Amino acid sequence: MIQAADLPDTVPVFPLPGALLLPRSRLPLHIFEPRYLQMLEDTLKTPQRLIGMVQPCSRQLQEDALHEIGCAGRVTQFSETEDGRYLITLSGVSRFRIEQETDGFTPYRRCQIDWDGFSRDLGRVEADAKFDRLEFLDLLERFFLSRNLSTDWEALKDADDELLINSLSMMLDFDPEDKQALLEAPGLATRRETLTTLIEFALLGGSNEEVLQ
Repeated sequence: MIQAADLPDTVPVFPLPGALLLPRSRLPLHIFEPRYLQMLEDTLKTPQRLIGMVQPCSRQLQEDALHEIGCAGRVTQFSETEDGRYLITLSGVSRFRIEQETDGFTPYRRCQIDWDGFSRDLGRVEADAKFDRLEFLDLLERFFLSRNLSTDWEALKDADDELLINSLSMMLDFDPEDKQALLEAPGLATRRETLTTLIEFALLGGSNEEVLQ
């Protein structure tokens, strides 16, 4: 496990709309662009093997603007395909706040970051004391039926609170700004409340943009 003292001041960042990584969760990625192949090669040479996942800002006038808060993941699995692409898995370590983008000669982007305020991310698995699982799963079932989605309901019933909420937050197809709201939730209970709101308004055909502003 990575300790706070081992976290670097600068990380490579991978801006990918809709791709959400959360602490203690796993995100599979398909790496094929030359700049990100270079990023992966350089990352694997570092002790921590960290890549920062961030959401581009869709509402900013500046074309390359990034959201201030992202989440760093450690490359824990990788395999190369015959044509030179990579399939990797990032294991979420901690969220961070971008202080500034750094100049350099790499084809990918790097940012100076601050880990302060996210010490809980390096701790134990969170629980949600007020989580009404039966009510939530009923809501989720209606959402899945409305989208013609299927899942292993027994596995969902048995999953611990954090695994269930974080996995759904990462998996469900919400807009990037909604994904950012899930990322920035201070704790698991707040993330569950945000996720519930997004599902409820999706069922009603409402505007998530209106809800989260």
